[in-house]
Amino acid sequence: MYAQASDDAGLSESQVAEALAETFAALPLDGKRALVIIPDSTRTAPIPLMFRLLGETLGQRARRLDYLIALGTHPPMSAEAIDRLVGVSAVEREARYPRTRIFNHRWDHPDALTSIGTISREETLRLTDGLLGEETPVTINRKLLDYDHIIICGPVFPHEVAGFSGGAKYLFPGVAGPEIINYTHWLGALVTSMKTIGVRDTPVRRVINRAAEALPRPVALLAMVMRGSRLCGLYAGGVTEAFEAAADHSARLNIIYTPRAYSSVLSAPSTRYDDLWTAAKAMYKTEPVIEDGGEVIIYAPHLTEVSYSHGALIDQIGYHVRDYFLGQWERFRVIPGMILAHSTHVRGAGTYDAASGVESPRIQVTLATGIPRERCERISLGYRDYREIDPRAWADRENEGRLLVEHAGEVLYRPRT
Repeated sequence: MYAQASDDAGLSESQVAEALAETFAALPLDGKRALVIIPDSTRTAPIPLMFRLLGETLGQRARRLDYLIALGTHPPMSAEAIDRLVGVSAVEREARYPRTRIFNHRWDHPDALTSIGTISREETLRLTDGLLGEETPVTINRKLLDYDHIIICGPVFPHEVAGFSGGAKYLFPGVAGPEIINYTHWLGALVTSMKTIGVRDTPVRRVINRAAEALPRPVALLAMVMRGSRLCGLYAGGVTEAFEAAADHSARLNIIYTPRAYSSVLSAPSTRYDDLWTAAKAMYKTEPVIEDGGEVIIYAPHLTEVSYSHGALIDQIGYHVRDYFLGQWERFRVIPGMILAHSTHVRGAGTYDAASGVESPRIQVTLATGIPRERCERISLGYRDYREIDPRAWADRENEGRLLVEHAGEVLYRPRT
């Protein structure tokens, strides 16, 4: 593994270029087809820099140097959004990188996917410590099999489903099919976000790594560690080793320990999130620091949609604690696991009494967004008019048990005690 780290100043372009040169010098990529898997615009990362340096490092060596955007179940990116993502227009790419194409992943198109194996019920039981034993097909974007070498290039942050993002997670669910996406997300919900987020070794990570073993292509990882918009670490090499080193570094930079828990948190996600499905990270990353009976307010005036991909299903079931679904499993078992998981992650920890039908969330989750009151009520979330909230006033009242978190979504907050 090759590593570069600089927490204070961040990595320079020359340091990143050196890391790429060292990493790929020994790999047999001359005349080969390489596919780089990158995140979409919901992740902070210097993708324009990496796109340019990978082109300079491998563009003349590889026969193809293509890119696949690890959308998971996010909507496909437009041509204009892709231009912004990589920092080069399509016209410029055609002139400067004639051996390069960029593709959106399509999890919902069966003809875009292929099976590379199955994880048996017995194996999923072992990997999850007996929590969820299901035979799980491993399907992935079929384009991966058209290439000789796969390169994963993306950041590592605390994550509600897998513990940390990055590594083989860019394969599953990044460029995977619905079966393993549903399985891993529901597994993460069973464990709960509070017990998962910011933990390197989780049941979901074990399943992801096992699925990656089925891919019949060599894989290299470029794992980036960010502090805000600054690149502070780059770990390159084998998927497991580079990911674990990056996760340890990310934990030091992207987990903030507060001196206390708070009764109310105003969590303002970045405008890079364009629906609640992605902006809900503002809830996941602050849930641990909220007192029992407290409230998180997701303050995002720019949001007008719950989910561009899954809004109809969210409207159907609403947001509930995990045990609400487990206590009525026959009713909800037909709902895809990723939908149930998103619902429970947004609603947070809590209990459900099946005899009385009473649901008791640990905290209140309130939206101060462009989503209207009636829809918030329909999906069982609180509503506040964002025009009546002054974030600056919130910042001045930390001693009263209030916390303002700006640019929420990538940094995890935990109480020190």
